[in-house]
Amino acid sequence: MTGDRPGPYKAPVRVSDIPVPPAVAARPRDERGYPVPAITPWDGGQPRFATTGIARTYICAVERRCSICGLAMAPGPVWRVVAGPEADAIAAALAEPDGYANAAATAEAPGHRTCMLYAAVACPYLAHPTARRGHDAVTPTLAASRGDRSTGGGAVAGFADYAFRVQNGMVLFRFTGPAGLRPHTVGAEQLDELRAAIAAEPGPAEPAPAYLGTDEAAADLRCGELLRRAPR
Repeated sequence: MTGDRPGPYKAPVRVSDIPVPPAVAARPRDERGYPVPAITPWDGGQPRFATTGIARTYICAVERRCSICGLAMAPGPVWRVVAGPEADAIAAALAEPDGYANAAATAEAPGHRTCMLYAAVACPYLAHPTARRGHDAVTPTLAASRGDRSTGGGAVAGFADYAFRVQNGMVLFRFTGPAGLRPHTVGAEQLDELRAAIAAEPGPAEPAPAYLGTDEAAADLRCGELLRRAPR
């Protein structure tokens, strides 16, 4: 896969016009009808989009599940949406795939290619260079304050593998081996590729495990089980 940028997409995209991958369509919905990612925690029957669920992220990391839909990721590349500067670094490294590893650990968890194409189009912060975060977000390597602008542009990037660790109450990832790159200026430029990816999928998706649904206690319980099994 090349790093060629899709053509410019200037027409506004309505949420209702964005095709939804079957696995994402099977996710629980918020009161507006929007699918809720697997790593988003719930509180009082409401999803907390501004917060990444640590228990949920750990589950997905250990069980190799997509952070968006919650289903298992097959052996092979994993994907995530990256911001402009990292997209540029990956594009430069594609000629030497063994020479890239993200220098700073990131709290951004991986997922399926189709799910990440959907996230690039549908998530306001990822889709628009001028978008601002609605809430503060802090990790050991990144602090993004409410009102911070997106860095502008980005890409849906594939990686051969990932490693993770728990640090200061966060699950942090490192990715190695660039395996593909689809740059964009705005997320809507990925619409055609998203449609093609959905069309290539086999059909209706199974639901994710109940512990990645709306029950936060079930997610905490499953996370505790995995932590107890983890090598010491």
